[in-house]
Parts: sequence; structure tokens; C-alpha cells
Amino acid sequence: MPSETIKLTAKFKLKTEPEGLEDLFSLYQEIVNFLITYAFENNITSFYRLKKETYKSLREQYPELPSHYIYTACQMATSIYKSYRKRKRRGKANGKPTFKKKVIMLDDHLFKLDLEGGFIKLSTPSGRLELEFYRAKYHEKFREWKIGQAWLVKNPKGVFLHVVFSKEVEVRESKAVVGVDLNENNVTLSLPDGNFIQIITHEKEIRTGYFVKRRKIQRKLRAGKKREELLEKYGRRERNRLNDLYHKLANKIVELAEKYGGITLEDLTEIRDSIRYSAEMNGRLHRWSFRRLQAIIEYKAKLKGVSVVFVDPAYSSSLCPICGGKLVPNGHRVLKCECGFEADRDVVGSWNIRLKALKMWGVSVPPESPPMKTGGGKPTRYEINALHALYW
Repeated sequence: MPSETIKLTAKFKLKTEPEGLEDLFSLYQEIVNFLITYAFENNITSFYRLKKETYKSLREQYPELPSHYIYTACQMATSIYKSYRKRKRRGKANGKPTFKKKVIMLDDHLFKLDLEGGFIKLSTPSGRLELEFYRAKYHEKFREWKIGQAWLVKNPKGVFLHVVFSKEVEVRESKAVVGVDLNENNVTLSLPDGNFIQIITHEKEIRTGYFVKRRKIQRKLRAGKKREELLEKYGRRERNRLNDLYHKLANKIVELAEKYGGITLEDLTEIRDSIRYSAEMNGRLHRWSFRRLQAIIEYKAKLKGVSVVFVDPAYSSSLCPICGGKLVPNGHRVLKCECGFEADRDVVGSWNIRLKALKMWGVSVPPESPPMKTGGGKPTRYEINALHALYW
């Protein structure tokens, strides 16, 4: 079976902030901003070129600093500058980019993580520090994973180490796939056996509720610490609630797809650049964390040996899955075709997503008899609250 690499990031909170760490954050920020300026003035987007042209002078200027801090600072600077150029081309950036966060990128020469001992060894200008972290139950699953690069992050809640772990997993080849159509308020699945399942998520209501709550706070409290605390409080609640929802959804989708061996998702990476609806709809779609949900589905599937493929989303909800003809509306959320096919819009989307994956693999997709005709037949539906009891 072919193997793939899964990467996940785990967060470790330090028990205390050691003396001198604040100075290291300031020094690193200073170096990254120097490198960003150099890249900006010389239009450099290559990490190797930026390192080659600046490394020697920076080593002379900061002789006590471990050399790999300069390597990672060059990586940070090129990444920030390339992101700035991309945003500027879209008219979303002006002036010169700057690095303001208290973040330090670390490679394997700068830190060692001891999961058993519960501490991190960090190289600094004054020597190697041993930093204890708070252990969490979810850290245990990474014992057999490979440790990659990390980020040391300071925010109002403390100092954290974000570590990237990787693991090789065997993913079985499959030509029987489940088509997954992600929507604002539901997830619709097209199964190879001809059935359709729709999970009602209520995500739109959750997001809208917290959006309205934040608007009320912003109107009532124009400024001040209380305003910031309340916005952070409800923002955290929203993130936690949606994160819980996404993991439960992903578990169910992978469970359904496991017996078939494959999942197909739409490649939605550029969707935000093409959003051109009303101000209200634009705002809702920009708040929708579809890529976060896709990432959770992808890694959970691969851990179970289920393959994941992404397909072009174009026309997935506008062409007939039977004859390829243009679909037209026929009542609330129902689409119909001249060939006689008629079905719910989300059913059409998930069906076409599955067919696209099969065609991409060269599988012949013969004409099928529509499982639904008049009345805009609907898939089997589950409410997410019911799923709590039924499946998790």
C-alpha cells in the first residue's frame, strides 16, 4: 500500500517564562524585520539568496546568538515578504511589511522536546535552558511521531511551544469513494451504493449567533479592557464549539467512508477570492472555516488508511450527473434537467464530486438511472444533536 505523511501541530504551555526569554523575542523580531526590509528593498523571495547575502554580517553583529536563529529568521522573513507580495497584487496591502508578533521559529538544532520528562531544551545566547511544560492527555498520542520544526509563541496567556509532528501512514488505494459536499449548514455525502446522507450541522446559526453577540458588545462598549475581554471570551467559545463540531463531523464522515476506502472533497482553496455576493453573504462565507474542516477530515481519514482526493469544484452543483446537461431551479433547493433528472441541490453537488474523482482515475462512469425523480427527493438526514447520541 502507498504511504503518505500526516503532519499535526501540538501546543505545549510552559510553566514559567525564564529570565532572558523576553530579550530573545525582541532580538529575533529585530533580525526578522531587518531581513524583511532587505528582502523588500532588493525584491528577494528566495530563502537561499537572502541567507547568502545577509548571514555573514548578521553573524558578526550577533556573535553570541546560535547560528540557526539566523537561518529560521531568513525563512520567516521570506515567507512574510512573499505573503505581502501576494496580498499587494490583490490590492490588500500597502507600505512595507513588518513583523510585530512575539514568535520565534525553531529548527531541530535549537530545541529538543522530551515528552517523557515533560520539558524542552532551548538553545539561547546564554546557553541551553531546560523549560518545563504542562502535560496534556492529547500529547500522549505523539510519542511515536517524528518531531519537526516548532514555533515559540508569547501571548497574554503565556509562552507556548507549537511543535509540528509527522507520521508515515499506509493509505490503501481505492476506486470506490464517498463524495462530500460541504455547505454552510450541512454536509452531504454521496455513497457508492447510490444512497445519500445529509448531516445538519447548524454551523450557520452558531456563527451568526456569536457574530450578533460580538456586534452588540462593540456597539455598547466602544473601547477598554472590558470590551477586549468580552470579545476574546465569546471568540474563544465560538472556536471551541466549532472545533468540537468539526471533529465529530469528521469522525462520522470517516466512519461512513472507511468501508469504501476513499473520500472526495472539493478544492476550495481559492473560494474566498471568487466570492462576489451581497455584503451579508460575503461576510458569512468569509467566516466559514471550510478549510479547517477539510484538514481535520483529511488527517483523520489518512490515520484510518482512507485515501483523500481533492477535485475542481467548478459546475458541481449546476450540471446533471446523469447526462451532463445544464440544471435549472425547480422550487426550493430542487434542480431539474431536460433528461428528467430532478434532485436536491446538495445531492447533486455531492454526486458530481464523487463522479469527478472516478473520472480523474479513469474509471468509466456509465449513465445511471436517477434514484430520485419528482418532488426533489431528499437524502437521509441527521441532526448533529441526534448524532451526539447515535454515533459519538
